[in-house]
Amino acid sequence: MRFDIPDDKKLVYEMVIPIRWGDMDAMGHVNNAVYFRYMETLRIDWFRHIGLRPEELGVGPIIINAFCSFMRQLEYPGDVLARNYVGALGRSTIDTYATLERVDQPGVINAAGGATVVWSDFKAQKSVPLPDEIRAMLSA
Repeated sequence: MRFDIPDDKKLVYEMVIPIRWGDMDAMGHVNNAVYFRYMETLRIDWFRHIGLRPEELGVGPIIINAFCSFMRQLEYPGDVLARNYVGALGRSTIDTYATLERVDQPGVINAAGGATVVWSDFKAQKSVPLPDEIRAMLSA
């Protein structure tokens, strides 16, 4: 089953991630689990970029699901241009999406995925509404 990311999304961040030798598996291409690591790195770097630093006993984002559709293999050596998008905002959720492409092959998507982020009270272990300032920042 392939999941497609929606057309109605907004580009909010991008970064370049080097492909490391150790990212490859025995088949000579980047291991499928590493694609999720690339998307996690992108999402966390974006959070830090916009000032979202969750407090250990406070509130902040957690992931409730994640998906990735693999279109083309990534191989060492190279660099990945990772782009982060925001889709629908719910009461306490943010739909995030990512595309991964090689820097030396612009416009050719190797993988596309996403994750639903829930704003949560860590101590109570339950969702809470997105703060107004975050909602405003992501809606702009």
